[in-house]
Amino acid sequence: MIQKADTVGVFQIESRAQMSMLPRLRPKEFYDLVIEVAIVRPGPIQGDMVHPYLRRRQGLEDVTYPSEALRSVLEKTKGVPLFQEQAMQIAIVAAGFTPAEADGLRRAMATFRHSGEIINFQKKFIKGMLKNGYTPEFSERCFKQIEGFSDYGFPESHSASFALLAYISAWLKCHYPDVFTTALLNSQPMGFYSASSIIRDFHDHEGVVLPVDINISDWNYKLEALTDGKYSYAVRLGLRQIKGLQPAMADQLIRHRKAGYDSVRDLYFRSGIDMKSLEVLSNADAFRSIGLDRRDALWAVRGLRGQDGKRGALEELPLFSAFAEEKEALQCETEMQLPKMPLGQHVVEDYHSLRLSLKAHPFSFLRPDLKKQGITPAERLPNYATGKLVNIAGLVLVRQRPGSAAGVIFLTLEDETGTMNAIVWPKTFEIYRRLLLASPALQITGELQNEDGVIHIITKHLEDLSPQLWDILEEHKPDISPSREQNTSGLWRHPRSGSVLPKGRNFH
Repeated sequence: MIQKADTVGVFQIESRAQMSMLPRLRPKEFYDLVIEVAIVRPGPIQGDMVHPYLRRRQGLEDVTYPSEALRSVLEKTKGVPLFQEQAMQIAIVAAGFTPAEADGLRRAMATFRHSGEIINFQKKFIKGMLKNGYTPEFSERCFKQIEGFSDYGFPESHSASFALLAYISAWLKCHYPDVFTTALLNSQPMGFYSASSIIRDFHDHEGVVLPVDINISDWNYKLEALTDGKYSYAVRLGLRQIKGLQPAMADQLIRHRKAGYDSVRDLYFRSGIDMKSLEVLSNADAFRSIGLDRRDALWAVRGLRGQDGKRGALEELPLFSAFAEEKEALQCETEMQLPKMPLGQHVVEDYHSLRLSLKAHPFSFLRPDLKKQGITPAERLPNYATGKLVNIAGLVLVRQRPGSAAGVIFLTLEDETGTMNAIVWPKTFEIYRRLLLASPALQITGELQNEDGVIHIITKHLEDLSPQLWDILEEHKPDISPSREQNTSGLWRHPRSGSVLPKGRNFH
């Protein structure tokens, strides 16, 4: 699983950079994972240690040592220094540093960005290596590598501790993915991925995710036993996922639920939650267990309001008048047949209320048009050879601009078939800056690169697909004229009044 970079949600090895490295390094034992954690850092990258190590590991380059003394220091990393401890040992055994001087070098590596003190050690380091018989070229290269650690390199002990947690996380994900996913969702926000991406990954592993519901959901995500399927449990969405629902209101709903609510009116009077929370629950489509979809539930909620729309109007009525009002309202609920909400609108409302949808992926509605335009779905990219010009399209999940990448942007997109990775060089970024940073849905034209199963698209051209996506999702919307009442009802909110699709998570 780790070798295939199947590591969404796994501690330390879930990032885009780590996922790109895993199929190349292919960890086989625990110490390989220690190296994996350490190698994807600015220090080894800036010190030009990554590619030499990979070439030697893959047998493309001979493993050589300039001396037996350095063999003892570098043998477990194939002659390439990857850890801070190795840099200190090189200074001692090859450059003649005392342990105290090597510790000073370590402190200088940690503070280089702020003070540049490591330069003070350069002359002594190179002079010491030359004195011990090493060539000027090798001495300069060694110091350059050590200098790279000042851009953040790992101590071996630190990397080993992280690797242990990474392996435990991976083991849980592999053997108990239902439990792992639930725990991960209850720990949000954290890591690189949103709840939507984590759920998508669980779906891709044949997991079952159940919708949020007033009669079943707790505040947190929880497990529900399955009688069939790949796993023992399904994951039930928690009320915490509903945008705008306050924990205190959710607590009241759960405490008064007992055997369950049988109507919107029952929930309102028995739980004591406010009208706003009822509307929030309706918009989240949380009334399915009593036979109401979001539109029917919202209609029932609005039926509870007095003519002035204020909470409390019902309670102010005399006892018998209240009974008559309730009977009349129930008859209206039964008799009124609202037009069925199209699936596209359900997906829009899901993203607005839950920031995800279990019903469909937004791009599934756009796929017929994308197919006509020659846009390749994510699942087909592994079939193409390096160098092919391809068109891809998807929601923007992640934008990364690491400080060590010299202005390069790394994008992760998602369509209904999977995820895709794209690289945007600085010149291209400057051309499409506003589009790249603002659009939640992009089409990318670029050159495909496939190295050891790691696929990237080198971006040449970008287009905003948001308008096209909205046009599809808005099909068959109700033919109603805008009004203040409709804008506050939640029956339909024009999506362009504010994008409801995820804008992507940005990391620097």
